[in-house]
Amino acid sequence: MKHFTSIHDIISLEDVLAKAKYVKANPLADIGLGRNKTLLMIFFDSSLRTRLSTQRAALNLGMNVIVLDINQGAWKMETERGVVMNSDKPEHILEAIPVMGSYCDMIGVRSFAKFESKEADYKEKLLNQFIQYSGKPVFSMEAATRHPLQTFADLITIEEYKRTENPKIVLTWAPHPKALPQAVANSFVEWINAKGYELVITHPKGYELAEEFIGNATVEYDQDKAFEGADFIYAKNWSAYRDPNYGKVLHMDHSWCVDSRKMALTNDAYFMHCLPVRRNMIVTDEVIESPNSIVIPQAANRVVSAQVIIKELLLGIE
Repeated sequence: MKHFTSIHDIISLEDVLAKAKYVKANPLADIGLGRNKTLLMIFFDSSLRTRLSTQRAALNLGMNVIVLDINQGAWKMETERGVVMNSDKPEHILEAIPVMGSYCDMIGVRSFAKFESKEADYKEKLLNQFIQYSGKPVFSMEAATRHPLQTFADLITIEEYKRTENPKIVLTWAPHPKALPQAVANSFVEWINAKGYELVITHPKGYELAEEFIGNATVEYDQDKAFEGADFIYAKNWSAYRDPNYGKVLHMDHSWCVDSRKMALTNDAYFMHCLPVRRNMIVTDEVIESPNSIVIPQAANRVVSAQVIIKELLLGIE
């Protein structure tokens, strides 16, 4: 593996799931693999679980870790060519990237969608600049359109908790006061489709995801109907994708909050969320604190997913 930005960089999903099981049981088995290697983690946006879990994963592999928060102490960066740099951005990213690459052996990048241009966001321009100009293996710690380390951890968690070979999984939109990217939802649908599980996406009209991600999933606008017989409920907010409303909050319908009444429609489903979660908007206190809430083990598996991917990238370094 040279880079990791999506499920398409994985040769075999079953293989990485098996490796995840091994890593979870033997977290320090490969502590010598990353000796004298340095991971540079670059954050253009906020992080808690991604920062801590990825750093822990790298340490479990024996790597040195440098963390750079672009918004805390680094120069503001210009990302476009041809711009006369007479504003408050003294550093150009086309110099910054190869310089950063010279200080490390691997780079993790986190950068959200900007919602200024759907075309620019969905081309993953910033992430691809790191791949093109750093000269080092690059992996996504969430980008504009996908969050693959999160969804890998989600699938690890589903494999651990499923009670049937083909569980029914529901991805439900839920209200949020801010415009959030489609990245988590896109990745989740992509990975669950690849696994072949029954997947239902439920949301109000106007919040349809890109067709390239929906794939074999069923779209159901009636949330109660979608929940019927479900084995897993994954709640997440995302903003509108379709033009002319790309990146906009169309409404905050609180009736879509996941509560005990809706969970009672399921097959005693487990509740999942990537965190952080806005209680009593996305999900009620009762549901997230219930025995069927697996958000904490789900978050803990972020170390496992990151460690599997970083190990694969280390093995690819010549």
